[in-house]
Amino acid sequence: MDMEKNIMQTGTTTIGIVCKDGIVLAADKRTSAGYLIANKNQLKISKIADYAAITHAGLVSDAQLLTRIIKAQIRLEQMRRNKPLYIKEVANLLGNLLYGNIRRMSMVPGIVGFLLGGKDSKGYYLFDLGIDGSITEFHDYASTGSGSVFSYGVLESSYKEGITIEEGIKLAVKAINASMQRDMASGGGIDIVTITQKGIEKVMDKIIDSRISA
Repeated sequence: MDMEKNIMQTGTTTIGIVCKDGIVLAADKRTSAGYLIANKNQLKISKIADYAAITHAGLVSDAQLLTRIIKAQIRLEQMRRNKPLYIKEVANLLGNLLYGNIRRMSMVPGIVGFLLGGKDSKGYYLFDLGIDGSITEFHDYASTGSGSVFSYGVLESSYKEGITIEEGIKLAVKAINASMQRDMASGGGIDIVTITQKGIEKVMDKIIDSRISA
């Protein structure tokens, strides 16, 4: 029973920001199990299609499994239709997976949530996929994980409608950094991915470091 409690006591900070020219996804790198720092360099942002990426918060094993499944489902659906899926369709597929995952009988409940960012012919989108399979679209920003309360304080005070990707990167760094200063389960550094007309690109660490010191 004690091991189950430690497994469940996971935390993180992930952020999604809607910009006028794309989406910014950001996450810290620390994985924790209770008071143990299990990994200092965990990648919590995954590309699931040429036009969509997700962040995860929760049990790592479930996040990795669901990420593999959603990637396969997207490829399968695209082959059937011979065209890319709309981001809202991707959100529905992932929401269905989460709905079934949390309700599966298990000694350790599969608790994991995602932020989904993407681009299709209709525009840029940001969704919060709750651990229960709920789907919520955001037109400004969203944050998940144990450090989200600190990130939201920064996002609420600094976000402005129509910000650029460059401004979004700076804001994401500021918000994640605030969480790492106060949340024990968040830390280890910052990963940032942008989704623009150019596709999905990882922001280089040296650029992120310069934003932290600025």
